[in-house]
Amino acid sequence: MPPPAALPALPIPEHAVDALARLTGELDTAGLWWLSGYAAGLAARSAPQQPAPAVAPRLDAATAGRLTIVYGSQTGNARRAAERLAADAEAAGLPVRILRADAYPVRELKGERHLVLVLSTQGDGDPSDDARELHDFILGPRAPKLEQLHYAVLALGDSSYPLFCAVGRKLDERLAELGATRLTARGDADLDIEIVATPWRERALAAAKESLKPLATVTPLRPTATQGTRHDRDQPFSAAVLANQRITLAAGRGASGKDIRHVELSLEGSGLHYEPGDALGLWPRNDDTLVDDILTASRLQGDALVAHGGEERPLRDWLSGKRELTRLARPFVAAHAERSGDAELKALLAEQDGTAFAAWAEARQVIDVLQSAPADWDAASLVAALRPLQPRLYSIASSQRVVGDEAHLAVAHVAFERNGAARFGVASHQLAKAGHDDTLPVYIEPNERFRLPADASRDIIMIGPGTGVAPFRGFVQEREASGADGRQWLFFGNPRFRSDFLYQLEWQRALKSGALDRIDLAFSRDGAAKVHVQHRIRERARDLLEWIENGAHVYVCGALAMGKGVHDALLDVVALQSGGREAAVERLDALQREGRYARDLY
Repeated sequence: MPPPAALPALPIPEHAVDALARLTGELDTAGLWWLSGYAAGLAARSAPQQPAPAVAPRLDAATAGRLTIVYGSQTGNARRAAERLAADAEAAGLPVRILRADAYPVRELKGERHLVLVLSTQGDGDPSDDARELHDFILGPRAPKLEQLHYAVLALGDSSYPLFCAVGRKLDERLAELGATRLTARGDADLDIEIVATPWRERALAAAKESLKPLATVTPLRPTATQGTRHDRDQPFSAAVLANQRITLAAGRGASGKDIRHVELSLEGSGLHYEPGDALGLWPRNDDTLVDDILTASRLQGDALVAHGGEERPLRDWLSGKRELTRLARPFVAAHAERSGDAELKALLAEQDGTAFAAWAEARQVIDVLQSAPADWDAASLVAALRPLQPRLYSIASSQRVVGDEAHLAVAHVAFERNGAARFGVASHQLAKAGHDDTLPVYIEPNERFRLPADASRDIIMIGPGTGVAPFRGFVQEREASGADGRQWLFFGNPRFRSDFLYQLEWQRALKSGALDRIDLAFSRDGAAKVHVQHRIRERARDLLEWIENGAHVYVCGALAMGKGVHDALLDVVALQSGGREAAVERLDALQREGRYARDLY
């Protein structure tokens, strides 16, 4: 339908208006903002390249009066926080655009006047993969002077790591060095994000409104319509357990030290859709025995009513489904040290770089702290000191094109002993125990950075030791079902061939059918010397270079430490052709910018 005559002429062909209306009508709020950023990125890339002027270019009113929100997210938390701010800004009448960091053209930074960065810190001080280029540009020598920029930073992190919120802190300080003016002080949010993010968002929005002084209210792209229940992080779907099978050797000679489960969940009736590379989010529940032990150690009653954050519920309910008990956080340990007066805890907390605390906390849970250094707690103070329970994300090990309304997972059951007592990971333990009569609260966490090539003729190289192989099971299923003609090469590793070769029969069938062209294996405990996937990568350097130079996409999934080792191995491989380490770094960075080198690390 053509636009009303009263409106000014549109800068798009008349025939495109209907197509645009149909497209936007099918998108939710997040999709509309993603489309806005995607279109802005296309426009920036297609614009004629002009030599940089000697002085800053004059901005038009639209640019000067716009709020740009850029987010760098590894697990979706920064994206959600940015989307909430964008929704609030739009409702307040501010012209706003929101972009993922790798879709933001860094050359536009010089022209920005109002910028908000929402950035997560991955692991111990690293930027999320989508924010690496922006991070390096702002910290590097090519960053421009930014005297006309007003900015704000919301940093997300995990206080269990020594370099808490390091990425947001560094960029906040660097922007100030470049002459920019803060709209509001940086917010440093721990895993209980909203405690910091909500008041920070209010301050940032108030400051932006004052600075921008909008002259007109922005009309939303489409009116909000009331739809049926949409399952997401805040409204998870109760998924029935269809299968729960151990896929490592449980007993006998050569039994595996790992309990890895293949779990199948039903999404029937949920309306949930996922793409290969996406994750399934699970809202876990703490084990009843652990909750009983916490109550005993703290000498508190489970039926004691506790009011916190606008909710009132019995203490047992708080501990069962609302508080982290299997991961230690520095604020809780600090509060317990103060109450107990324990000298060892205080000395540990006083350590400067935090590495000793991180190693100590990795091997302990809340119950261990309560038992080793008794202290007097009241129910309300304990709930306030513990972090809110967070969902756990698992790479989906299936293609919906193949399995329909199901999602498959490969889950390593985290289980160990501490002082003779069993300790478990909260979500993996729940999944390991789940039976056919159980349902689990789940949602889909999209991972747009970890997608199969749009061009099905492109080759793919998949590096996934241990349960990091999960998304690649979905990749191979998808490529076979869709008739993709690109080649598939898998690198897989684990301790032992006999007990730990996950999905062995499926990979063998895929090789036989041609769905998988090549597989390289590394079993670290089967020989005199430990062999990991990094070793196989270096051994296959020439073939890897040939694949990469012919357009292959490279994917890495698994633990952070493994990802760093694989990255170093890939640098060694690329350096053979690039002429040195520095050139290899630039080459891998370029592949990442092109979307041909993607990592999903945890």
